[in-house]
Amino acid sequence: MSEALVTERVHVRAPGKVNVFFQVGAPGADGYHEVASAYQAVSLYEDLWATPDDDVTIEVTGSVGLAGVPLDDRNLAVRAARLLAAEAGYAGGVHLHVHKTVPVAGGMGGGSADAAAALVACDALWGTGLSTGELLRLGSELGADVPFALMGGTAVGTGRGDQLSPALARGRFDWVLVVSEEGMSTPAVYAELDEYRAGAAPHIPPTPVRPTVQPAVLQAIRQGDARMLAAASDNDLTPAVLRLRPALDDLIDLGLREEAMTALVSGSGPTVAFLTDGEQSALELQVALSAAGYEALHVHGPVPGARVLPE
Repeated sequence: MSEALVTERVHVRAPGKVNVFFQVGAPGADGYHEVASAYQAVSLYEDLWATPDDDVTIEVTGSVGLAGVPLDDRNLAVRAARLLAAEAGYAGGVHLHVHKTVPVAGGMGGGSADAAAALVACDALWGTGLSTGELLRLGSELGADVPFALMGGTAVGTGRGDQLSPALARGRFDWVLVVSEEGMSTPAVYAELDEYRAGAAPHIPPTPVRPTVQPAVLQAIRQGDARMLAAASDNDLTPAVLRLRPALDDLIDLGLREEAMTALVSGSGPTVAFLTDGEQSALELQVALSAAGYEALHVHGPVPGARVLPE
């Protein structure tokens, strides 16, 4: 282990994400579903400050609802710090201050971003000197979305979503996100998807044997073509989310009437992401949705993963 940095505080920023494509396979024997996802990191961030302490402690503030965010060892950031300490043989502790702007249980990977930020911050504060590959490995032990929060940019995730391959992306994509005060349970959404598929109605697409990201999605990202991406984007969890939150149908209809190119449920929801054809269109859509009473945010991607910021 290398010598600790000469610092009393480390500030790390990590991004939330949008799943621009998400395909879900059947549940395995362990109950988990194999997935294939195209992730894009967007400019809605979690900020974390790490300072020395005798044990691992945490405080959480934010501009979003914090109900349900644990302040003990159930918190992913706390687990990340303890995992890194065990890996590096570090006997001290850390105090983590997390400021959240990514919706809690909103399908945007906020908790995973916190964990990624904690790994990067503690590595810097303690001088553990772990490689990127080692941090990614630790991240995958914490959750499927943590490695992507470390990596950022645009990537394809397979397996449980944590087997990552960077995807070449050009240009900028402008999104309008509509967040909900009440989050959703990821296991409940997957259970609803399984029940929906069990209906085997003619309109229900067959469950993919081996989930894959469609080539048109990668081509659109590579070319920086928002219209092509809008035509190719999809999320298999959308029917399940809409069955659990029917009111989101009205929101999606409104966004499309206001000239969004497509509407996606991000991850397991309930955040809805509208893709627009540029910054001005995104601002106009944000105004229209806000006027209708929704909490609408304009973000862009791709942006970098978890990184240390100067104090």
